[in-house]
Amino acid sequence: MRRIRPRRSPAVPLLIAVWAGAAAVLWLWWNNTPSIADNNSRILNAGRITGLLAGYLMALVVLQMARVPALERRVGSDRVARWHAMTGRYTICMVIAHLFLTMWGYALQSGKGLGGIVQQTVDSVNQLPDMGKAAIGTGLLVLIGFISVGWLRRLIPYDTWYHVHLLTYAAVFLTFWHQLSTGNDFAVEPVAKTVWYGLYGSVTALVIWYRILSPIRLNLKHRMRVQAVIEETPGIVSVLISGRKLHRMGAEAGQFFRWRFLAPGMRFSSHPYSLSASPRPNMLRITVKAIGDHSAGLRDLEPGTRVWAEGPYGALTADKRSRGKVLLVAGGVGITPMRTLFETLPGASGDLTLLYRANTTQDLALWDELAAISKERGARLMYAVNSPDGERPDISADSLRRKLPDIDDHDVFMCGPPGFAQEVYAALRGAGVPARRIHHESFEM
Repeated sequence: MRRIRPRRSPAVPLLIAVWAGAAAVLWLWWNNTPSIADNNSRILNAGRITGLLAGYLMALVVLQMARVPALERRVGSDRVARWHAMTGRYTICMVIAHLFLTMWGYALQSGKGLGGIVQQTVDSVNQLPDMGKAAIGTGLLVLIGFISVGWLRRLIPYDTWYHVHLLTYAAVFLTFWHQLSTGNDFAVEPVAKTVWYGLYGSVTALVIWYRILSPIRLNLKHRMRVQAVIEETPGIVSVLISGRKLHRMGAEAGQFFRWRFLAPGMRFSSHPYSLSASPRPNMLRITVKAIGDHSAGLRDLEPGTRVWAEGPYGALTADKRSRGKVLLVAGGVGITPMRTLFETLPGASGDLTLLYRANTTQDLALWDELAAISKERGARLMYAVNSPDGERPDISADSLRRKLPDIDDHDVFMCGPPGFAQEVYAALRGAGVPARRIHHESFEM
């Protein structure tokens, strides 16, 4: 067994860097702000600082969409997605505040008063350089923010939301130019203008490299195709994917790719699915439950169908481990990353335990494989299913302590539906497992 040396999460230094950037923006505003003598000056300067912060946050929004490996594989795709959603909300708030405060200040300055904001906005769009593009970009940002509201997001098909969300790139591009052409801070500070170009240029380069060039290189190199589709249990299928030197894709147990199958009706959809077996030189496998049009369509894939993949992503890997003993908890099709970890995590006999939650024993996908791994490795394998009358099994702090008296000395890896994950997380905390040793990824935003 190799020495357990988990990597430190880069989240803290990244957050420090983000706040340092925000402090630099505030300094730029303060350094170029004369004494504020009246209400009109206060309003205009509030518009300036909200505009500068909005521009800075836009760069962060795009950076969080770039799928940079240092973020996706170490911080975690779920955490980056939540950062992206939160930053997006702050950005839209800052943009709206900047627009309202600036137009209000200009309206007061020209004698129109508060009621003249609309007319002042129209005049500014028509007269100031790049304001027309900024107006279109602002409209796109508001549209994207609106369709990302929780209740509305759940009503919109994922593919529709995803492709509309990509308009963020266009919105940022359109709003960028007026920042430099009408922003007083960049007019009086050439160094600040150069830094701003560098910030947006660096983020653009990362997007082009990791979202366009890297996937093209990966797929041209490995040339993946569907080899077979196997039904595991009712509603769950495994897709076998062949290719060249697939073990050199850099994937680790617990990670996932975003998959695009070039079949009729599926070629424009890209969805994340975890590997359900360790990569082989000429074979990858994903196991998917039919819960939507895309996942349901996988069962009809024909052998030979071209496959386009992006990744690998995810931080639910062995690097998170800090203890010798490990408990793996899977709910439903969340068994896929747990199965690869169950097979590959280093450990002596008795160090590994897998708890698999499903509705019935017929829903225990990959069970024969799990049993074989358990027998070969001397690992403990348990399942929890509903009783014949539909009663849910007891997964509480007390039941977990009965099954594993030393559970508080375990690392726990967990994957499953959000409700299940929350229930198990509460039970683990009640059983004495520290939060820092409960490792899971969730894409609920």
